[in-house]
Amino acid sequence: MRIARFSIDGNVAFGAVEGEGTVESGGLVLDIIKGIPYTDFELSGTKVPLSKVRLLPPVLPNKVVAIGRNYAEHAADLGNEVPEVPVAFFKPTTSVIGPGDAIEYPSFSNELHHEAELAVVIGRMCREVPRERVKDVIFGYTCANDVTARDAQAREKQWARAKGFDTSCPLGPWVETDLDPSDLTIQATVNGEQRQLGRTSDMVRSIEDLVVHITEAMTLLPGDVILTGTPAGVGPLNVGDEVAVTIEGIGTLTNKVIKRG
Repeated sequence: MRIARFSIDGNVAFGAVEGEGTVESGGLVLDIIKGIPYTDFELSGTKVPLSKVRLLPPVLPNKVVAIGRNYAEHAADLGNEVPEVPVAFFKPTTSVIGPGDAIEYPSFSNELHHEAELAVVIGRMCREVPRERVKDVIFGYTCANDVTARDAQAREKQWARAKGFDTSCPLGPWVETDLDPSDLTIQATVNGEQRQLGRTSDMVRSIEDLVVHITEAMTLLPGDVILTGTPAGVGPLNVGDEVAVTIEGIGTLTNKVIKRG
């Protein structure tokens, strides 16, 4: 099931996406969900065309835990070794935007990069999750763009500003709850030109590895998000560019870059 979060007439709700096609092409409708999707829920039977609503970030995470250098070729692209243990960092909730929202080019950077990533959405509160229970705590998967101020990342060493600035975490267009994430095509295009193309099977550490590693240290809450790393091919974004992240079995997340302020 594809679960979207949306606004219509000033109201915010969740809905199950039905039909075929894309956000842009039409043919999709939303069956409004009674309640919140992390618990048992019912479909209301009230349906609205997707074209009549504004899609929002599919979740509002308490925290986004991101993993760096989880694809060997990407690490090599930037002259780095694959780390001995997963490198984790946070992106704040204020960095999260949804499909169609603008990425604001930060004033402190001259080198903004796209990073297409598979995002894991947590469905229940969990801590110290054993490997065999990882699937039980996952709600679903969505597309993400770990937008990065590459020059600030290199200059400041600590990645908080480089990867945590406002609008640096586009998520969407919805959460796919029924998906095998082990071998999916993941790609990024900029103005229609392909920049990144990889497969989730190329991850150095699997989703199970990452959930076990993260929950050894902290409690994850429903709606929290794990970014699983990006394949090779990251590159620059400029004001006016349109960047799209497409993941097999999920859909396409599209955002435009604008000048901040």
